[in-house]
Amino acid sequence: MATRRYWLMKSEPYKYSYAQLVKDGQTMWDGVRNYEARNHIREMKAGDLALFYHSNEGKSVAGIARIKREAYPDPTAPEEDWSAVDVEPVTAMKVQVSLDAIRDDPAFADIALLKRSRLSVVPVSKDHFDRILKLGKTKIA
Repeated sequence: MATRRYWLMKSEPYKYSYAQLVKDGQTMWDGVRNYEARNHIREMKAGDLALFYHSNEGKSVAGIARIKREAYPDPTAPEEDWSAVDVEPVTAMKVQVSLDAIRDDPAFADIALLKRSRLSVVPVSKDHFDRILKLGKTKIA
């Protein structure tokens, strides 16, 4: 069995928020138009977990999502080489973890959110994932 991997996926909450994911039950994560982020999407496996990060407004981790369906051709980019995955909600953060809190914590000195801040999808170490859960007073089953 493959080892679970962890990710951070950004969405502008006015376009698609974590609350909307909960309401919908699942969604297609499409529209990524950066090669590095696309390659991360292609590495995702069903069962991997992702920090759902609200960018621009809020700038915080709002919830945890699970990869439900592995990479497939992005239907919003016909005849182009882009990929999408399906995600489903796991749990909302009890306390959202802000970008400032992440920046101010030395444990996150090398987190991709800060090092590769322009990317909408980045890998996250298990240690970073667990630390964000702890800061967010959130547990997952």
